Amino acid sequence: MTQRHRPIAYAAIAVLGAWLLAWGGFALARHLKVTGDKVRAYLHSVDLAALNPRDRARALRSIADRLNALSPDERRRARLDHEWSRWFAVMTEEEKTAFVEATMPTGFKQMLTAFESLPEDQRRRGIQDSIRRLREARESQANDNPDDRAAADTNGPPAFSDELQKKIVTMGLKSFYGQSSAATKAEAAPLLEELQRSMESGRLFRRPGPPR
Repeated sequence: MTQRHRPIAYAAIAVLGAWLLAWGGFALARHLKVTGDKVRAYLHSVDLAALNPRDRARALRSIADRLNALSPDERRRARLDHEWSRWFAVMTEEEKTAFVEATMPTGFKQMLTAFESLPEDQRRRGIQDSIRRLREARESQANDNPDDRAAADTNGPPAFSDELQKKIVTMGLKSFYGQSSAATKAEAAPLLEELQRSMESGRLFRRPGPPR
């Protein structure tokens, strides 16, 4: 290599090195990024009941951290995975309580207070709308994953009977949440987060459209 071409070669090598470094960083970030599919895979791959106490605690912290790292839409998809029922079935009350507290989104407690200040008809409509959206989301998710169809049919989000919905509306969501067991809180988590999404987006405050 001549002295004249040496600087050009060095510059080309430097550019190539920078490109490779940037590509490597992108690939690493993509690999480390938490996605709903990765959360689903983790849920399917871990048998919580078979773990010793130390590994159970580590697994619960890991899945809580993964869930908290998801975007709102990915989080809802992950929350609706039927594998949660298997995990919750073997959790102790203390584990369920700690898990629920660790995975509730930022501003959740403020949402409980704000929801109670709404008129009763608006609270009722918000709950019904959130349940409908969760059912639609689960149906769509089951269509995307045919193998999960049977599990989705039997392990959908809580049905929330008319009586229970009336109880939430009349006594207040904050009181309902405060008096519920850890198991009920865990099962109701998708609904509570959907209510929060509705309030944050302003959807809950819009007037309902005319009947179709």
